[in-house]
Amino acid sequence: MTLGVLKKKTWFSWPKRLGRDSLDGFYPLGARLVQELREWKGLLGEGVGVIFRKEVSDHFASKRLLILFGLVAITCLSSVYVAAMTIRQSAAEAAETGFVFLLLFSTSGGSLPSFLSFFGFLGPLVGLTLGFDSINGERIRGTLSRVLAQPIHRDAVINGKFLAGLYTISLMLLALVLSVSGIGIRLTGIPPTGSETSRLLCFFVLSVFYVAFWLSVSILFSVLFKQAATSALAAMAVWIFFTVFAGLLAGLIADAIVPLGSDPLPLEVLRHQRIEIAISRLSPSTLYYEATSVLLTPHLRTLGPVFVEQLEGAIPGALPLRQALLLIWPDATGLIAATLICFAVSYVIFMKQEIRVL
Repeated sequence: MTLGVLKKKTWFSWPKRLGRDSLDGFYPLGARLVQELREWKGLLGEGVGVIFRKEVSDHFASKRLLILFGLVAITCLSSVYVAAMTIRQSAAEAAETGFVFLLLFSTSGGSLPSFLSFFGFLGPLVGLTLGFDSINGERIRGTLSRVLAQPIHRDAVINGKFLAGLYTISLMLLALVLSVSGIGIRLTGIPPTGSETSRLLCFFVLSVFYVAFWLSVSILFSVLFKQAATSALAAMAVWIFFTVFAGLLAGLIADAIVPLGSDPLPLEVLRHQRIEIAISRLSPSTLYYEATSVLLTPHLRTLGPVFVEQLEGAIPGALPLRQALLLIWPDATGLIAATLICFAVSYVIFMKQEIRVL
């Protein structure tokens, strides 16, 4: 009994005698975890959690956001219903693809576009709605100076607002994807396979970053302009330009660089197409459509123009997920980089603004 007590006392007193460095040696994982948490807390700034919880509460209590999300959900679910009916009518042809469940997200009916087209067009509106008055709205109401008067760092304000918007986008998109999946299983009776689930997970991540890009754009204009109406109009103008006019402008520039006559050569047509595609990829909408099309259409093997001779001898089949990720890696990297750069610019501008201006 005495020996046991001595062993117990020696065990607990040993690290104290050796010092804190030895304690880290006994518990390296815990010490590293605590250090990482401290570094992240210092990186994000004091008060990020408070701002985050407050903004999330405001987002889910916002009527305009709920109405907009309801509109997106109704249109997307309607397109999925039409796609499911189309799949049921042509069940034999759909079964030949081997990825029937993914057709719910990429198939368009006779009267409605596909789920991907609807979300690619309406999804940015959710991001713009979340952030167009995130900073200047606080400035107009006079609450921003009161918040900064508290023991909360200035960077915690913009970090908390961006993280809250990202969290809200993730929850809404997750609910939408799960609802679509449930309706698709109920209507078609076909559950997703493991490969389809992996592709849907990648699609979910890309969609979150796509909407997050428009969130960062709206936050940037909210920092630049003092009026919420001005920032909303500027963000809407950018969205309309990239969604509608970017493709038209890419075609005009390609026509100016490589004009095609009445009987153009194949190399001229190929160069014209490559220039048009390269310019159109400056638009985040194009990057999103290309990346998600490869994920939701496994038989799609290329994103650029090819000659018929290049297809001779090719064995038709689905592209594995790893190869699909390698194919869309430039598009996904560009989309994520655009999101981070846009938010970084708004962060730097917000941090350099004078207190009296706020």
